[in-house]
Amino acid sequence: MQDPLVGQTLDGRYRVEARIAVGGMATVYRAVDTRLDRVLALKVMHPGLAADTGFVERFIREAKAVARLSHTNVVAVFDQGTDGTYVYLAMEYVAGCTLRDVLRERGALAPRAALDILEPVLAALGAAHRAGLVHRDMKPENVLIGDDGRVKVADFGLVRAVDTQTSVSGALLGTVSYLAPEQIGHGTVDQRTDVYACGVMLYEMLTGAKPYTGDTPMQVIMRRLNEDVPPPSAAVPGLAPSLDALVARTTSRDAAGRPDDAVAMLAEVRGVRAELSPQEMDARPYEDAAADGSGGYQDAVPAGPAGSEEPTSIVVRPPAAAADGGEGEDPLNRTTRLLLPPPNPADAPDVPAAEFPAAPVPPPPPGRARAGRGRRGPLAVLVALLVILGVGAGVWYISEGQFTHVPGVLALPQDQAQHKLTSAGLDTRVKQDFSLTVPRGSVISTDPAPGKRIRSNGTVTLTVSKGPQEIRVPDLAGRTLADAQAQIKAAGLTPGAVTRSFNDSVPRGRVIVTEPAAGTQRAPGTPVTFTVSRGSPVDVPDVIGESVTDAQQDLQDAGFTVVLAPEKVFSDEADADTVALQSPDRDTQAGAGDTVTITVSKGQQLFPVPDVKGKKQGEAEQILKDAGFDVRVINIFFGDTVFSESPDGGNQAPKGATVTLWVR
Repeated sequence: MQDPLVGQTLDGRYRVEARIAVGGMATVYRAVDTRLDRVLALKVMHPGLAADTGFVERFIREAKAVARLSHTNVVAVFDQGTDGTYVYLAMEYVAGCTLRDVLRERGALAPRAALDILEPVLAALGAAHRAGLVHRDMKPENVLIGDDGRVKVADFGLVRAVDTQTSVSGALLGTVSYLAPEQIGHGTVDQRTDVYACGVMLYEMLTGAKPYTGDTPMQVIMRRLNEDVPPPSAAVPGLAPSLDALVARTTSRDAAGRPDDAVAMLAEVRGVRAELSPQEMDARPYEDAAADGSGGYQDAVPAGPAGSEEPTSIVVRPPAAAADGGEGEDPLNRTTRLLLPPPNPADAPDVPAAEFPAAPVPPPPPGRARAGRGRRGPLAVLVALLVILGVGAGVWYISEGQFTHVPGVLALPQDQAQHKLTSAGLDTRVKQDFSLTVPRGSVISTDPAPGKRIRSNGTVTLTVSKGPQEIRVPDLAGRTLADAQAQIKAAGLTPGAVTRSFNDSVPRGRVIVTEPAAGTQRAPGTPVTFTVSRGSPVDVPDVIGESVTDAQQDLQDAGFTVVLAPEKVFSDEADADTVALQSPDRDTQAGAGDTVTITVSKGQQLFPVPDVKGKKQGEAEQILKDAGFDVRVINIFFGDTVFSESPDGGNQAPKGATVTLWVR
């Protein structure tokens, strides 16, 4: 049936393009914000509920709560408004699937996959908990997994502040399969309530099933109040004990035994991840474990159990009628309003008719009820059954009967892949691309991907390998280095190292040769090195000891650029204010136009001469030699005491200078 909102524009801004999902309170559409030209999700409350202030307040509360969070793992809310009878939220559009879809298609997940999904969920809830908010309705249906692998938490419609009472006159709002014991027993929640739901989700991801089952929601509730969640390894032998312990802590019936909030649980999850070996992280359940109860793990992808879509809804479920979950749906996965029996029958709540309207059933006329029931009962039952079967068949055809799943054809040759898809009733379209790993002529990828849902007569686009891409190295001889590097980038290769070499035929600064050589075929991104010409070699003149002016002139005449070093140096070879050093050094070769740096001399460095007068000859000689001076001795009258020295003690002299001693 055509949805009346599809094709309409809400609030003069949001053009509704397609319906995504339908729940008990709202319908979600894919829409376009015509003002900002972006795709988003539009959550529109059912018009029949828009008159109820309680539901409208819940919608507005969701928008305000998410706006406070602004977390990468929380589905963002952009806007909230009304248009006539329509109340809507404009939200981030996440192209992908829900965790429920993953569990329905694959069954139990490997521990690595389960923890990879759980960690961003806990990060999102941690942001909510630290902001003083509790989600209250965590379940796989509210965990979105984008096509790019990002995980986001959705549907904060039941969010409440931590200290808010959540039970009203014995009525409980939540999802039966994920309610914490304290929610059922006391009707109050805190961050540990979300922790419990995440623990149940972890159990479900590791085993492919929920920890509690029952014919009615009340049976499940009673089991939750009286039984601990079993260890996942009891359903799937081979799971690491640390995973059992994590599930036990997070699903403790006593809230005090759980982590304080999602942040604390995230820390525990990361601790468990660090303890698990790669084999324990990547182990996968046997495909037939669910069928024969054998359990166990192996390195194979499990065949997940089939499942039905599980929409969110609000219903009134008195204790006696709580088992009616609807044809084809699991009632334990619906967001449900449960009327729990009060301790005293006199305290039984009254549910306002305005909140959950229902048409009154008139009593049968006196005296005719029994007869009418006898004549019309079987016919009414038959008509009802036919209507249910017809509606069920129509719903199945609309939701499932028109669709199939894309067969896996990756790495198959093109003709085999097309034959397999044609046999499945699908059309094919082919495009080609390069691949380093997939052989030429085989399938690299499909759109939609293998296993994705597609209309039975839809078209699958095959991307077929052309083999590894190869790029011809361009001929860059004689090009400037900057031009050569730009051409290498434009060709899809990577500019590499540069070496410089003398060359008589290639001008300075031009490319002599590349490695790989020109014309060679290489993969994209391959580095290409360059040898660049320094021009013809030129002998560097010897300018040591020359004046600065003469040295500059000699070097410039030889074709060099001259740079004067900023600091002078001491030199035993060059006099003060002459050239003490040059680089490149004298008697070497450099390219014309190269830079030669010259350093000016400060002359010889002088040091104080020790005063050794009055000392014995041997001691005086040793002192002067230790100070870096040579010693000459003149002996008079054949004595051994120094009575004079030249230069005199305390004067300055260069290292290696000769000090003369007179001894008598």
